Amino acid sequence: MTIAGRFATALAAVSDPDLAGPELLPVRLSLACAAVLAVDGAGLSTADAGGRRVPLGSSSAVASTAERMQFTAGEGPCTTSQRTGRPVFAVEEDLRRSWPMFAELLLGGTPFRGVVALPLRPAPYGDGALDLYVTRAAAVAELDVFTAVAVGELVTSALSDAAVWSSWSPAEGPGWLHGPAPRRRAGVWEAIGTVGVALDIGPTEALALLRTDAYTAGRTVDEVAADLLAGRRPPEELRSVD
Repeated sequence: MTIAGRFATALAAVSDPDLAGPELLPVRLSLACAAVLAVDGAGLSTADAGGRRVPLGSSSAVASTAERMQFTAGEGPCTTSQRTGRPVFAVEEDLRRSWPMFAELLLGGTPFRGVVALPLRPAPYGDGALDLYVTRAAAVAELDVFTAVAVGELVTSALSDAAVWSSWSPAEGPGWLHGPAPRRRAGVWEAIGTVGVALDIGPTEALALLRTDAYTAGRTVDEVAADLLAGRRPPEELRSVD
């Protein structure tokens, strides 16, 4: 069977009714990626018009956590792949050497011991990336790169087709930009604005405060942002974090 045939079969096998709907297409695609490439986790992300990282969906809760860890650290294979437009292959030693903050979070909080990040050609809404996670470092070298790149092309085509055959405004974006993961990340942008106003600082400094606070507490930026927006924590507390 061709790669396209295998991918279509894997995608069709995602029959959970809770994953139906256009907003959950990235989750279904991530599950298909993990199945076809025989990896332990997969996740899709994109960069919005402002260059901000937006997660689209993941194959599992732990893969979603890995993405949030990478965003919290502000560094990692996917960030590098999106910036350079090149694939990134990283085992534990590479992670510790190139992205120490992310490595500490990932290796200490997930079973993953290797990451492969592949840039996706521009879709209707920004440049994308496919993160693949493995629990065995050796699986990074075992990955069929040709198949992985082909699967990435199929993912981009699926996202593009879904956008072409649906109605959406440039301000809102396609339906697959409105799943749980993008909505959660949108809370971070809102929290950045809240912190900026409260502390009279710019968005870059506000995000840095959120990241430092989250990293120090062993949490993710998304969690800290949710607390701020819910009023469980005042923005002024972020000032006390060194």
